[in-house]
Amino acid sequence: MVTTRTAAGPRRTPRIAPVAGHIGAEVDGVDLAGDLPEPTVTAIRAALLRWKVLFFRGQRLDHAAHVALARRFGEPVVLPRRGSASPAGFPEVETTADRLELGGRFGMDHGEWLDRRRHSLLRGWHCDHGARVDPPAATILRAEAVPPYGGDTTWSNLAAAYAGLSAPVRAFVDGLRAEHRLGVGYRPRPGEDAYVRHLLGHQVATVHPLVRVHPESGERSLFVNGYYLERIQDLSRAEGVRVLEMLLEQAVRPEYTVRFRWEPGSVAFWDNRSTIHLAPSDHTVSGAPRIMHRVMLAGEVPVGVDGRASEPLTGSEPGVW
Repeated sequence: MVTTRTAAGPRRTPRIAPVAGHIGAEVDGVDLAGDLPEPTVTAIRAALLRWKVLFFRGQRLDHAAHVALARRFGEPVVLPRRGSASPAGFPEVETTADRLELGGRFGMDHGEWLDRRRHSLLRGWHCDHGARVDPPAATILRAEAVPPYGGDTTWSNLAAAYAGLSAPVRAFVDGLRAEHRLGVGYRPRPGEDAYVRHLLGHQVATVHPLVRVHPESGERSLFVNGYYLERIQDLSRAEGVRVLEMLLEQAVRPEYTVRFRWEPGSVAFWDNRSTIHLAPSDHTVSGAPRIMHRVMLAGEVPVGVDGRASEPLTGSEPGVW
């Protein structure tokens, strides 16, 4: 932690320590449940733009403090539908509990449902609500209970991945657009599949630029993920599959990633506009619960290098959840 002096006396600013070369920093000296002074908010904003995901440990947030924290950085998303584990009275807070109830709702145990959603490494990588026309700008996730081992989350820096492409490939992908659709990564069950019916009844799809320009930093980022992106427009299916596979492999190269070991009271705050993340599936072997609470900040409609904004196909409109 750094101490500076003002006319009113000494003031402490948070200590920000990067934990990987391209992404991720731990922030010390901040009580997220307290009344954050404006210089601290400014420092956290700047660190988020630079490092994409910030980690805070030993925090004592309840649901009300979690929402209040989010309001210091944007407008929390109010979710019209949440799982049964989410708290009453706080519509901004979604309790994931690994969505253990979802598999049972559709005639599958959790293991099968998870395998069909994440049947390959690349398919598991995603940004939050990437099929919407206005995906959240950021997510603040806090851990209530974690298993004794397993359950780590990994993030990747899509701006660094874009910068790491060769100049001819960057020029090629700058002008492309892609269709993102809810449930693309799901592998259906043979015969009747209640989850497929659910996806079709709640379909969300948008055409996004393949490279988006960050509205604050001006950075260009690959707008790719494994779970929502269905096809690249103006390319044949065969071409699009290969280009997408190449870009996804680029996006999750180890040097662009950071992995976080959760503890009770840990908080991760990430920029959803320039990252994708991989939720864990290894912790179920411990038999211990993993209970997480998240609040998302409302985002804007993405804009590509050519200035064209994303276009909704079905299921979402800006600002409406």
